[in-house]
Amino acid sequence: QVQLVESGGGLVPPGGSLRLSCAASRNIFNISRMGWYRQPPGKQRELVATIRPDGQRIIATSVKGRFAISRDQYNNAVHLQMNSLQPDDTAVYFCTAIPLGTETNYWGQGTQVTVST
Repeated sequence: QVQLVESGGGLVPPGGSLRLSCAASRNIFNISRMGWYRQPPGKQRELVATIRPDGQRIIATSVKGRFAISRDQYNNAVHLQMNSLQPDDTAVYFCTAIPLGTETNYWGQGTQVTVST
């Protein structure tokens, strides 16, 4: 059974920072590309960042230089450090696990990030 549990969302003013975490069940973490997508209000879900078990990363252009993704092998977790947040970053952020060699996405329930004064 695949479990992805996100934490760390909330309300932050423009220019602020947040750190999202996603705890994954071990059976999926070790074999998957882990990452984050987001869905802004009224828009489609979009890629934010992913990281493979070997550390290879994909980072969306819109967040490059502001967001960083990392894997925590000891806790089967993936983290998204978000700095210099802007109102356009407001969205529901979803953790995802994509088993290597597949195009199957497993999803967490999502966590709301709101950037506003």
